[in-house]
Amino acid sequence: MAAVCGLAVSTVPAIWKKHGLAPHRWRTFKLSTDPAFVAKLHDVVGLYVDPPAHAIVLSVDEKSQIQALERTQAGLPMKAARPATRTHDYVHHGTTTLFAALNVLDGTVIGRNMQRHRHQEFIRFLNVVEAAVPAGKAVHAILDNYAVHKHPKVRQWLERHPRWMFHFTPTSASWVNAVEGFFAKLSKRRLKRGTFYSLVNLRAAINRFIAEHNVAPKPFVWRADPNAIIAARKRGFQALESVH
Repeated sequence: MAAVCGLAVSTVPAIWKKHGLAPHRWRTFKLSTDPAFVAKLHDVVGLYVDPPAHAIVLSVDEKSQIQALERTQAGLPMKAARPATRTHDYVHHGTTTLFAALNVLDGTVIGRNMQRHRHQEFIRFLNVVEAAVPAGKAVHAILDNYAVHKHPKVRQWLERHPRWMFHFTPTSASWVNAVEGFFAKLSKRRLKRGTFYSLVNLRAAINRFIAEHNVAPKPFVWRADPNAIIAARKRGFQALESVH
């Protein structure tokens, strides 16, 4: 750009900085086109900020395709002026799916590793959660719109468990689901830098992370104003329309 415009190389980034531009950076986005976006957002946020009395609010989802990766050589530890290292290649030992339910009120997590990601496994996980939740309390479960969560067999399970109620996040707005924050911590703090020699080793590491998390859990606190989110979504669509 400097050569084309006949400017010094240092002038171009100085102009970018002055106008708050960063063309070397980019980020992904997705605006939800769900026609019920506003209603669903208020429903879910309402459970976060004002949960019903005598009820438990659970944020439920699955982290699928967690890979058991073993690096081909041992990494070198961190030392002065050198970060820790690892090889770029690896041996793949299979994948697991983590089903998790985050208790919004106290921050504890119920998790189970399963081989597949079907409605059968989801129902098995619901039975695990049902057994763990105190009797006599209503259960409000927040989920995304994945087809497994709406499978006819799952709906039949709901009919047999009347204390359960499903609340779905808006389409393309999985960030509304609180358990996504737990998945992010799991990936960043345990999975990303881990070396796993087998699926058993991977699942043990995940279970240990959940157990350590539950030693000192923190209640989930929703801080974003839903009206501000709705307004930002509206501005996003207006910006897209102006481009076209």
